[in-house]
Amino acid sequence: MKTYLVFGASKGLGDAFVRGVPEQGDKVWVVSRSKPESLDLNDGINRIWIQADLSELNAAARVTDKLANETVDVLIYNVGIWEREGFEEHYTFDKDEPADISRLIHVNITSAIVCIQAVLPHIRQSAVGKIILIGSTAGLNNSNSTQVSFVASKFAIRGITEALREHTRKDGIAVTCINPGELAAEIPYEEGSERALAAYNGTRIPLQDMVALVKCVVSLSKAACVKEINIPALTDLNT
Repeated sequence: MKTYLVFGASKGLGDAFVRGVPEQGDKVWVVSRSKPESLDLNDGINRIWIQADLSELNAAARVTDKLANETVDVLIYNVGIWEREGFEEHYTFDKDEPADISRLIHVNITSAIVCIQAVLPHIRQSAVGKIILIGSTAGLNNSNSTQVSFVASKFAIRGITEALREHTRKDGIAVTCINPGELAAEIPYEEGSERALAAYNGTRIPLQDMVALVKCVVSLSKAACVKEINIPALTDLNT
């Protein structure tokens, strides 16, 4: 049995991790601002909600207060916001507001560092501790994205992963960064991969593929460490 801590878990990819990665008998601490529907599942997995707004400086303390002395085997950090209308054709960096840029950097970078730092003592208690950070292909070289702040934050996630891996090597904690391309995140996990493939004509990655990747990483022995996985959509030839 394993204990998971999943950040950003109320919907989309985070919700898919909460539903699809753990197995019967496992425990999942679910960190999100709004109450997730996954708490209502009756599948032999114990899910406990920690309400926290990761844009607030006290979010890490709220998480550790709830965890108390709990051992965490797997931390999945899946948090990321982007520029307003950042994925619209008319978006332009010229109109990004300084306050919005500051909030994005805080949520995507500062919160990741502070929250992981806060829960490290809980992961060190595990015999097979693993940390998985979800980045983006936007954080890879030559991604062709014009979202300056979002791209910077996803490059930062990769940097956090690199340094954190060295910091926790002596503790036997493996740290992995997974960089997905466009996901079919609007299709609920429970509706299945075929529904996601049909909805976008196979141009977006079903959430089930991400769940399968994470389950693989989690299943590895403590002798192995997957450093980084890049998973663009097959039709995205730029990454």
